[in-house]
Amino acid sequence: QVQLVESGGGLVQPGGSLRLSCAASRTIFSINVMGWYRQAPGKQRELVATITSGGRRNYADSVKGRFTISIDNVKNTLYLQMNSLKPEDTAVYYCNADNWPHDYWGQGTQVTVSS
Repeated sequence: QVQLVESGGGLVQPGGSLRLSCAASRTIFSINVMGWYRQAPGKQRELVATITSGGRRNYADSVKGRFTISIDNVKNTLYLQMNSLKPEDTAVYYCNADNWPHDYWGQGTQVTVSS
């Protein structure tokens, strides 16, 4: 069992930056895949970025070159650095820990990109 708590969301202007954090209740270095997902109003939840226990990163095409996923195994925290934000990045962002057969989600943090 692992609890995930996201933070760092907020309102930012287009072109701005935010860093999301996901604090885990226990060590996460052995979890198979950690990731960030997002869900915009009226849309399905979609993958943003993932990182495996071996350090392999994967990004959605829409965020490549702008977002960076990272993990601090000492602090048991997952991060998402978001730069050059666009209005279409507006969504609730969720942290996920995929440790098959177990799958854990945070409660989400709202990111709004608007002038």
